[in-house]
Amino acid sequence: MSTLKSYQDLEVWKKSIDLAEMVYRISTQFPTEEKFGLTSQIRRAAVSVPANIAEGAARKGTGEFLQFLSMASGSLAETETFLILAERLHMLTSEQTHPVQQQAADVGRMLNGLKRSLPSKS
Repeated sequence: MSTLKSYQDLEVWKKSIDLAEMVYRISTQFPTEEKFGLTSQIRRAAVSVPANIAEGAARKGTGEFLQFLSMASGSLAETETFLILAERLHMLTSEQTHPVQQQAADVGRMLNGLKRSLPSKS
């Protein structure tokens, strides 16, 4: 962690930015009446993942970083939930959501790995 110059150097941040971009692109297919509903919610959740990683990395203490990584994990779970809902409501097909869900799973594994690699708060 001492060689980290910027949150942008974190692979999990890069992957989560890719996830947010994927969510933005896929959510353009949602019905117009969902603009202030599911479209807004899934985009907000997806953007919150890299935003929390970035904010946590900018904090001074490891404890704060871990807290923000936990918030990123929560936003990731929200994103995954909205993807499942969009598929169940037939706004998206499983073929459309599968790559996004796979990216989300990768980000989740990376977040968990990063959390485990940091010294725990005492």
